[in-house]
Parts: sequence; C-alpha cells; structure tokens
Amino acid sequence: MEPTQKRLHRRRDWVLRHPLLRKYLPLVHEDLAAVYSRDLQKWLIVAPIIGIITGLLTTGIAVLILGKLWPPVLSYYLHHHWAIVPELTLAFAGTGLIMQYLTPDPDEHSTEEVIRSYHEHQGDINLRPFVPKIAAAITSVGFGGSAALEGPSIYGGAAIGSWLWAKLRGLGLENRDRRIMLICGAAAGMSAVFRAPLTGIVFALEMPYRDDLAHEALVPSLIASVVSFVTLSYFLGPSPLFDFVGGSSFTRKELYWSALLGLLIGLIAMAFVVTFRRARSFFVQWSAPHWVKMAVGGLLTGVCGLVFVEIYQGSLVPLGPNYEAVGLILDNHHGTVQLLIFSALKLLATIFTLASGGVSAMFVPLFLTGGALGTAFGQSLVHHASLSLFAAVGMASFISAGYKTPLAAVVFVAEATGGHAFIIPALIGAAVAYAVSGDASASGDQRLHEGVKLQELRAIPVSEVMHQQMISAQASLNLREFVNTLSPHSRHEAFPVFDGDRLLGAVTLWSLLRVSSDKWKTTLLRDLIDKQIGSVSPDCDVSEALRMLLSEHRKPMLLVVSAQGQIRGIVTKTDILQALKTRREDAVESIYALETKR
Repeated sequence: MEPTQKRLHRRRDWVLRHPLLRKYLPLVHEDLAAVYSRDLQKWLIVAPIIGIITGLLTTGIAVLILGKLWPPVLSYYLHHHWAIVPELTLAFAGTGLIMQYLTPDPDEHSTEEVIRSYHEHQGDINLRPFVPKIAAAITSVGFGGSAALEGPSIYGGAAIGSWLWAKLRGLGLENRDRRIMLICGAAAGMSAVFRAPLTGIVFALEMPYRDDLAHEALVPSLIASVVSFVTLSYFLGPSPLFDFVGGSSFTRKELYWSALLGLLIGLIAMAFVVTFRRARSFFVQWSAPHWVKMAVGGLLTGVCGLVFVEIYQGSLVPLGPNYEAVGLILDNHHGTVQLLIFSALKLLATIFTLASGGVSAMFVPLFLTGGALGTAFGQSLVHHASLSLFAAVGMASFISAGYKTPLAAVVFVAEATGGHAFIIPALIGAAVAYAVSGDASASGDQRLHEGVKLQELRAIPVSEVMHQQMISAQASLNLREFVNTLSPHSRHEAFPVFDGDRLLGAVTLWSLLRVSSDKWKTTLLRDLIDKQIGSVSPDCDVSEALRMLLSEHRKPMLLVVSAQGQIRGIVTKTDILQALKTRREDAVESIYALETKR
C-alpha cells in the first residue's frame, strides 16, 4: 500500500511540474479573470437566492388570493349584487387602517416605492412595514379592488433583494449592487406572478425609466427571473396564464388596422393616465384620515362593479384581479357596447382603487381593458374572424402607453397568452400607442432616461468630496440674521436647519430670494424649510449621490450620516462638480508631466 501511495505522489508532482502545464496555466487563469471581470460569479450565487425566495413568496400570494380568497368573494358578489358596495367599502377601510397605523407613509407602496427607492435611496427599502403592506395588498385585491397580484409580487421581490444585500455582503457586494438586487427581485416577482420570465426581465429593466433601461441589472435579473419562474411552476405548473386561440399569420392590411388601434388606445391611455394622476394628487393632498380616503375609494369602486352587473347579467365583472375575465372576453361573444362599458367602468374602478391608496398596481387592469377595446375594435370596425389578434394588439398597446414599457408589453402578450404569432402586430400597435401617449405615465417616479454616468467618480466615496465645515442655522433665526452669518466666499446654496440638536431640514438661497427683503426681519427660517432632505453614508459612491441630487424630486443637498447616526458633513452638486474638475485637472497635469519627460 505504501509504495502505491508514493508512486501516486510522484506522478502528481510530475504532472504539476510539467512544462506545458506551467506554461499554459497562467494563460487559463488570465482568460478566466477576463471572463469574470464583472464579478459575475457573485451573481451566480446571489440571483438564484433572490429568485427562490421571491418565487416562494409569489406562490403563497397567488394561492391565497386566486385560490382561496377571490373565487368565493366573486361568487358571492355575482349572487348578491347588493353586497358589492358595502363589502368593498369595509374592505378598503380595513386596508386604510392597516396602512395608516402600521406603515410610516400610507401613500408609499408597490411599484412606486420600488422606483423611488431605485432612484433616490440607493435601492434601500424600509422592511419594517413589509408584512403590513403585503397584508394590505391582499385585502385590496382579494375583496374586489380593481388591481392584481403584480403589485405585491414586484414590491415583495424588490424588498427581498434589498434585504438580502445586507445579509450577503460577505460575497463581495458593493453599495451600488443594492440597486441591482432591487431590480433583480422585482424582475423575479413579475416573472413568477405571470409565469413569464422574459416579461419579468424586460419589465423590471424598463420600469425605472420612460425611454431607457436599467442596463446594469440585466444578468442578475435574467438568472433570478428564471429561478423564480421555475420555483412557482413547481407548485402551480408552467402553463401560460391566459390561453389564446388564434391564427398563425396576419396580412398587411391587418398591420394597418393594428397601427390604427394603437393610435386610438394611445389617446385613451393618455386621458386615463392624466386623470389617474390628478385623482391620485387629490387623494394624497386630502387631509382626511387614510382609512376614510380608502373607504371612499372602495365605495366608488363598488359602484362601478354594481352598475355593470345590474346592466349585464353574467360572470363578467370589472372588479378583482380579473384573470377569469380574459377568457370570458376572448372565448364568449360580448356586444361592442358591453365591451366599451366594461372598459370604461374597469378604468374608473382602477382609478378609484389605486388613486385612493389601494396597495397594488394596474398592469392587469390595463392589459384587460386593452383586450376588451381590441376585441370591440375588431368586431365592429374590422369585422375580423379572429378577434384574438386585435385583443393582443390592444393589450400590448395599453400597457405600452400606460406604463411606458413597450418591450415588456409585447413580450408579455407573447408569453402570458401563448399568442406568439401576434408579436409583429402587437409591436406595431405598442409603438404607435407609446408615441401618441407622449410622456404620460401611470408612474410619477419614472425618469425620462438614465443620466450620463460619471465613470471616473464611481470609485470615489462621498467622504472624500463632502464639506465637513457645515454652515448650519437655528430655525428660530429670521432671514436677516441668517444672511448676516453667511460668508461671501461660501460656495453652497443649501444649508441644514436645526431646532436645538434636532435636524428639521434644509433651506436654500433661492427660497430666500423669493421673500421680499422688507419681510426678512419677520420671516423665520422654519417657514422656508424643505423637510425632504436626503442622506447618504460616507462610503456611498459619488455617482450615487449625484443621482439623488439630480432626481425628479431634486434635493438641494445630502447629509452624510455615519452608521451610528452622526452627521459627518454635507455634499452638494457643487462639491461633486469641484471634485470632477480637480480630478480632470490632475489627469491633465499627469499627462503633461509624462509628455515633458519624453
């Protein structure tokens, strides 16, 4: 035995010392380093974890709402029309109570919170109200609110990704990876809830912007979406959520009709989005308690459902997640007037549900309304034998115009319905609807596009550019006293304001200029405070800080706060631009020095 072991050791040593191995092993190492230069290996671990957990959460939500809650509620409504309005009013009031007393901000939830976190909070989602928000989403949708499961699924997946960032830091995750994991989780939630992994990827990448993509999250989102889809499919099966019965081809004339349908739906979607945003602003600014707002929204949503079921007897109703309504519209004949009334009441119910504070999203309501309008268009104007084609075009067009996600709209129609033959007509309709609807978007936090990335600032922490010598003021000072404390050499335009040791917010020089100079002695700083002041950690990338300063909700300054809660300094656009200028000047001097030596 012993001689055998010695021979094995000698053979192993000979192999390791072989000239060819010693020559080519470094080359293999170099190639592998180049292949994984973007740290892809960490996403091979992190993304599947996000996908599995999100898939399990989405499966639970789907089983609870679609399997246990909504079917008996729908059956009860269809047999007892009188119960629709009081039941929805009570359910929405309960949702409002959950959001009002168990969450810090009842108006922040679902996809809006995900987009805002991506742009303004470096992907950090507050997880303390996670369970109440999921519960509020279940009561919003399960008892008949005009919304569906994508809201809690996207929010849940994004929150899981944000939470896992803090738990998996040992895998070499950087600060900017939290935003990637946020989008990664959102993609996984969308993928699972609609059993459409490609849709999940595209929608999550399109979601933060109106004409751009969150490119950096592509690979992690791809992995997480597939894993999440497989996880849900293990329990509920992989079949498409909606099954189309349609043809396999289309004519040139049908492409023209598709463009016209996209034009009409683009105009309708623009009017809907503008109305929704106005209604949302009204409810947010209304001083009534949140549960009262929600009760009013539930009452009005219930009226929409009651009106329709009183006019048209049957199983079709513009309430709830409405997955069953897709099959009813496609497989059963409904008159054009009935489909138009259904579409109008569905959109109104969606406005009342979500504008009043309902916790979910409107992807399925827009999808369903587009299908109803497309079917009505096909049977009344085109007189086409296969109405599924125009239903598919209508679905893609409304999602494209309403959410500003044209690629996700077309991919979703192909994946979730099985109508792959309709991709080209759907793409034409979606493109026309997207263009006609302009910048109108159901999401107020979407950006127009990603700003120019300052690559040279990405590796610089905020602590290197922040201004440590802060000029702060007490809120009790009047404007004249505050101006007298300022140095003429100060290069900042925003200053933190305290009440004793408590930070209240910030005041800008521009806000001072809006006050007449003869009122400076009677106007206090506390009257001009901007309370929406942002904060970053000292090790945050400068590029992330600049992204927050240039966001749609522009902040004049950011506080640099340590992990212990101590204010270390402030950072403004001026500080960052000065740092950029200094680095470029240093680079020019270095190049000049090298040229001089030559």
